[in-house]
Amino acid sequence: MKIESIIGGILGVLLAGQYGYAWAQESLIDPGSYRGIAADRRAYRVGDILTVNVLEAARARSSAATDANSDVRVRASGATNGFRGAASGALSAGSTGGAETSRAGELRTQLSVRVVEVLPDGMLAIEGMQSLVINGEDQKIMLSGLVRPEDIRTDNSLWSHRIADARVEFSGTGVVSQSQRQSLIYRTLKWLRLL
Repeated sequence: MKIESIIGGILGVLLAGQYGYAWAQESLIDPGSYRGIAADRRAYRVGDILTVNVLEAARARSSAATDANSDVRVRASGATNGFRGAASGALSAGSTGGAETSRAGELRTQLSVRVVEVLPDGMLAIEGMQSLVINGEDQKIMLSGLVRPEDIRTDNSLWSHRIADARVEFSGTGVVSQSQRQSLIYRTLKWLRLL
């Protein structure tokens, strides 16, 4: 009985050592996603979030002018025995027209976006949307594009002019948007070129 307990104890120590060693090799930290305390906190993988400082200003101006003149003169004369006649006519027309249009827009905001894809060359594809409801007006800002990791600042932010293939969309629905829409009568008169 004594020998059996000694052999059992030795086997127990050997087995515990074997399993204890394997258990000690496993870590509670996943090396694939671990970032050390002093690591760079900038976005670099799918799912990471970064802040975009949107400062977009667009101005466009277009003008056109036309000036057309035409002058047609017709003169005829004829004579017969005892009758002599002459006729002349002139037709002239002139047209001058001009048009000018200009448009300006500016958008300033901060928007948090998510990395949706890391491209083979290291570029980050980002997308984000923010929705605000102010006095019944639902405003949405959507942003997408490509970011170079070196353009991301140490505070994990980025200026919008550093985004390649940027698409910034600002839209709204509600009372203000509806008041900006032209009436059906106005659009019809405009289409008929009466306005």
